[in-house]
Amino acid sequence: MAIQSMQEKIAELQKRRRETMMGGGADRLEKQHKEGKLTARERIDLMTDPNSFEETGLFAEHRAVLFGMAGKSFPADGVVTGAASIDGRLVHLASQDFSVAGGSAGEVHSIKVAEIMEQSLKTGSPFIFINDSGGARVQEGIDSLSAYGKVFYTNVMLSGAVPQVSLICGPCAGGAAYSPALTDFIIQTRQAQMFITGPSVIKSVTGENVTAEQLGGPEAHMTHSGVIHFIAEDDNHAVAICRKLLSFLPSNNLEDPPQVDGDSNFEPNPDLDTIVPTDTKKSYDVREVITRVVDFSDFLEVQSGYATNIVVGFARIAGRSIGIVANQPSVQAGVLDINSSDKASRFIRFCNAFNVPLLTFVDVPGFLPGVQQEYGGIIRHGAKMLFAYSATTVPKITVILRKSYGGAYLAMCGKDLGADRVYAWPTAEIAVMGAEGAAEIVFRKEIQEAQNKAAKRKELIEKYREAFSNPYVAAGRRLVDSIIEPSLTRHHIAQALEYVHTKRELRPAKKHGLIPL
Repeated sequence: MAIQSMQEKIAELQKRRRETMMGGGADRLEKQHKEGKLTARERIDLMTDPNSFEETGLFAEHRAVLFGMAGKSFPADGVVTGAASIDGRLVHLASQDFSVAGGSAGEVHSIKVAEIMEQSLKTGSPFIFINDSGGARVQEGIDSLSAYGKVFYTNVMLSGAVPQVSLICGPCAGGAAYSPALTDFIIQTRQAQMFITGPSVIKSVTGENVTAEQLGGPEAHMTHSGVIHFIAEDDNHAVAICRKLLSFLPSNNLEDPPQVDGDSNFEPNPDLDTIVPTDTKKSYDVREVITRVVDFSDFLEVQSGYATNIVVGFARIAGRSIGIVANQPSVQAGVLDINSSDKASRFIRFCNAFNVPLLTFVDVPGFLPGVQQEYGGIIRHGAKMLFAYSATTVPKITVILRKSYGGAYLAMCGKDLGADRVYAWPTAEIAVMGAEGAAEIVFRKEIQEAQNKAAKRKELIEKYREAFSNPYVAAGRRLVDSIIEPSLTRHHIAQALEYVHTKRELRPAKKHGLIPL
């Protein structure tokens, strides 16, 4: 055989590269488009800065020979991996290619993913995993399963060290769903489904009839399971959400979040003086407060459709990234329950891991009473809030808008749980419980002995409210640092963030605390 010249070898390389980068071929790529989805490489190109993607493992090949696998070639083994930049910052990515064997995850496929994750950890850069796969490559048996385990293990190694974001842009079934579940944020498109066992298996085992969309569609996971954090209309929207999310976050746990040119307007906002009704029985949307306090009214809400009695998300004040936790009085009066406690606790712990200061808006009547809540473990789940805030060492600023009663007052980051600043609006009522319930206990005898019980009850409720249901008693006990005018809230928060952003807080040496899971 004649020895090839360098030009011939380069031509062969270019030919092989073109063929491999076509994935499963033009027909299958076109099918992806007809289903309203982008291809694996198009998703990466859209996600990253132009010409910044460096692919690794392009010519990776599986080594399976059983069940008809001998001699079969799967370009890049069905997953595109590499490094790139987003807004000039390094990231590492893996994007499953559904056009190649349905994006099935075999041994080499998953090892490629794990290896690029390890590069993410070594370089201190976020990891993004774009999922679009029919699941494990069953022809490879235990080798496929073992490699999945490597991905899960590496997810845990990255946890708390670099941000991990999963995009679910197609099917994500079986054990594959556990990798996204181990990441920090999941963005699911309306074209995607995610579940452990599919509708046919469920029907055969339990007899239940359910569609794939009802079982694992984005609405199911946002509203019922709480597994996902964002719903995207399509791949383009998913990429936009991911890029915006990363803009609030540091590249790793050893950095502070990026600071940008913020909103320089700190003039009093009179709207804030009228948003919150003084009548504690009247509702309002706490997001109306949030958007009037943060830079440019820009608030990225997380899990907006799950446990909606609490609101969490990212924003900026004076260009600094912050995480926001707020009771939502328009839903169940903002009460804390099992799901809202879990939602808030997870978000709080993420912010602490990545040095994002926490701003808490409080308007909470307490923990939700009821047999189902008690049987469901509201004690255990509510304790997660106490644990999460107490364990947090980032700057913590709390603003009490109106109600702050009982154990929920503590769970929403009171002074005793380490808040660096606690501000209260004049409408704040900080007490063991609401005046109505407290008066029934404190003045039971007087009410029972009164000739006109209703009038006496009303009189004593007002007496209790005047004595305790205000911010001045708490301020007198130094549990509130300052009572502020609502219109000046943005100014006070920005100033506090400036003054406490360098805080250092030492904790006892230990492997980790034991959050009540």
